[in-house]
Amino acid sequence: MKGAQAWRPGSMGDLQILPGSRHRPPMKRPIWIILLVSLVSLFLVCAYIYPPQGSAACYVFSSRGCKVLANWLPPSPTRESSDEEIASQVVIRDILNIPTVLSEKSKIAFMFLTPSSLPFEKLWDMFFRGHEEKFSVYVHASKEKPVHVSRYFLNREIRSDEVVWGKISMVDAERRLLAHALEDSDNQHFVLLSDSCVPLHSFDYVYDYLMHANMSFVDCFLDPGPHGNGRYSDHMLPEVEKKDFRKGAQWFSMKRQHALIVMADSLYYSRFRDYCKPGFDGKNCIADEHYLPTFFSMLDPGGIANWSVTHVDWSERKWHPKSYKAQDVTEALLQNITSIDMSIHVTSEAKSVELVQPCLWNGIKRPCYLFARKFYPETVDKLMTLLNF
Repeated sequence: MKGAQAWRPGSMGDLQILPGSRHRPPMKRPIWIILLVSLVSLFLVCAYIYPPQGSAACYVFSSRGCKVLANWLPPSPTRESSDEEIASQVVIRDILNIPTVLSEKSKIAFMFLTPSSLPFEKLWDMFFRGHEEKFSVYVHASKEKPVHVSRYFLNREIRSDEVVWGKISMVDAERRLLAHALEDSDNQHFVLLSDSCVPLHSFDYVYDYLMHANMSFVDCFLDPGPHGNGRYSDHMLPEVEKKDFRKGAQWFSMKRQHALIVMADSLYYSRFRDYCKPGFDGKNCIADEHYLPTFFSMLDPGGIANWSVTHVDWSERKWHPKSYKAQDVTEALLQNITSIDMSIHVTSEAKSVELVQPCLWNGIKRPCYLFARKFYPETVDKLMTLLNF
């Protein structure tokens, strides 16, 4: 049996080394992760300071794009208004605060925008007859002096100028009509009509509908497609942002306060005059389809109905709405139009979306339309027989 061996200094053969701390080389940091985090942080900071104005920038990472980013980021700093904006908004605010005062003298101004003679004067004569103290007529004839067949239209032409479809001259004609109609302090509601427009109801029905409404009937909706926000130009900044850009039919019916703010506006009008026109920035911006919808959406969104009281049929989805010939005009057609109580807008995206809303009159669902457009002159006699006001 071997005896126990004593430990001798200097003898390393049997030395058992106990585990201890080791000297470790420095860790290799994951540089690629640091770089990625830095880039993402830089992107988010830039997106916050310089929010993307174009739709392409919004969809770099996801189909939800700007919406997700906007929900995640803190709100952008409020832009300081220019002196011109402040002055404009103060004037508009004070005009909107003027109370509406209706009296027995209160009238509706019927403003006709036409190239020459009005083919439905006989029908309008029948509509107006017996209500001479409750309406005024104004005619803007852009090409030829009209020949009148109704006494209500005699000497009612205003100074007119050339009107070119799609250009600011169309808006200028509307403002010219408003200016003349506002000269009569008894005019409390203002209706813009074309040469192809016809009334659908009796004068009393139209008068009560418009005079007792708590809003103006200005068509307005958001169209993200190429024929909506695709027409917007960044040159309109900073006063008009893309998110505020709206579209709608030009055929309005508005209260006196709203007519006044349209005439008082020069700031927003100038942006559309200068930067919303066919061919500008390679786009086909139509001023009369965008100026008033955008203007009211920005400055008094709660004061407009977002639909027009003038019916037009776009169901064929063509460049122009459906027109009615004599054989199309039936009692069923008129009943169908006058019974519509939902407003429909269709966006111009590749996959178009129908935007449907009820026609609310003072919060009550009612039929939408008082007038209708795109009737051929040959329909006048048939319309007079069917309507028989």
